[in-house]
Amino acid sequence: MALPKVAVIAAGSMGAAVGRRLTTAGLTVFTNLDGRSPATRSRAQEAGLKDVSLSHIAQHADWVLSILPPKDAYNFAKAFGDTHASSATNRPLNFADCNAVNPETVKRVSSLFAGTSIKFIDAGIIGGPPQDDYDPTFYASSAPADADVLNEFVRLSKYGLKIKALKGEGADIGDASALKMSYAGIAKGVIGLYSTMILAAHASSPATAQALLEELTISQPYLAQHLIRGVPSMLPKAYRWVAEMEEISNFVGNGLAATRSGAQIGDATKGEPVHEGHIHYGFARLYENVARSLEEGKGGDVTEVKVLKDFVEQAKKVLPRKE
Repeated sequence: MALPKVAVIAAGSMGAAVGRRLTTAGLTVFTNLDGRSPATRSRAQEAGLKDVSLSHIAQHADWVLSILPPKDAYNFAKAFGDTHASSATNRPLNFADCNAVNPETVKRVSSLFAGTSIKFIDAGIIGGPPQDDYDPTFYASSAPADADVLNEFVRLSKYGLKIKALKGEGADIGDASALKMSYAGIAKGVIGLYSTMILAAHASSPATAQALLEELTISQPYLAQHLIRGVPSMLPKAYRWVAEMEEISNFVGNGLAATRSGAQIGDATKGEPVHEGHIHYGFARLYENVARSLEEGKGGDVTEVKVLKDFVEQAKKVLPRKE
C-alpha cells in the first residue's frame, strides 16, 4: 500500500515540527512557501518539506493539514478549495483544519467543501511543537457520515503523530475545536490572569506589587511556581495569542451564554450586554498590549514587559526561602 502524501500549511514552528515528524517516518510532505519569510523557508528546508504550488498539492496530496494563525484559517481553506475545484483532476482528498478556532469558525470552513470531493476533519492541537520524545495531541472529530475519514486520520499516528478521535454521543464537526478552545481558555487564560493582576498591582504602586509577590509565595507557592514558568514563556508568543483569545471569547459567548435565558447582564455604566466570553476578550487586549510593550520596550524604557519580568525574577529569589 502506497504511503500517504501530506501537505502541511504552513511551515511555522508547529507546522515545520509536525512536518519533520512525518518526513522522518518516510512520508513525502508538501508545503507552500509563497510570500513566506526566510526563517520559514529555512525551517521548511530543515524539516525536509517540499515547496510546491497549491495546485500541485490539490493534484497530489492525500491529506492537507492546515496549521495557521486563527485569522488565516478561513481564507486559506477558501483559497485551497478554489484551487482544488479548478484543478484538472478535482481528485478526492482530505482536509484537516488544525487551527485554534472556535466551533462556529470551523463549521464555516467545513461548509466551503460541502458537495465537493474534499472530506473534512475538525482537529485541535493541544501542546507545543513536537520535539525529541515529546508530541502534542491532535484531537479530531468529524461529521457522523465521515467516520471512515476520521479513522483514516487516526491512522496517521503510524507516521509519528499523536492523534485521538472524539467519538460517542453527539460527536460532530466543531467538537475538537471546542475542546481546544476549552483547554486553551484555561491554560492561557490562567497566564493572562496572572499577568493582569501583576500589572494592576504595580499600577497601584510598586509596594503593592511587592506585597502581592510576598503573599503569593507564602500562601500560594504552587501558583507562584506556575507563574514563574508561564509568564516568561508567554511573552514572545503574546502576539499569536491575541486572535486565539478572541476565538475563545466567541466560543464562550456563542455556547455557554447562549444556553440559558438571562445569560447577558446589562452593564449599567455602558448599556452593553456582558457575558462570560468577555473574560477572554479582555485577555486578548492584555496580550495585544504585552506584544506592543515588547516591541516598544526594546529601547530599555519601563514597560509592561519589564514589570512582568521583574516580578518573575523577584519571585524566583523569594520562593526558595519560603520552601
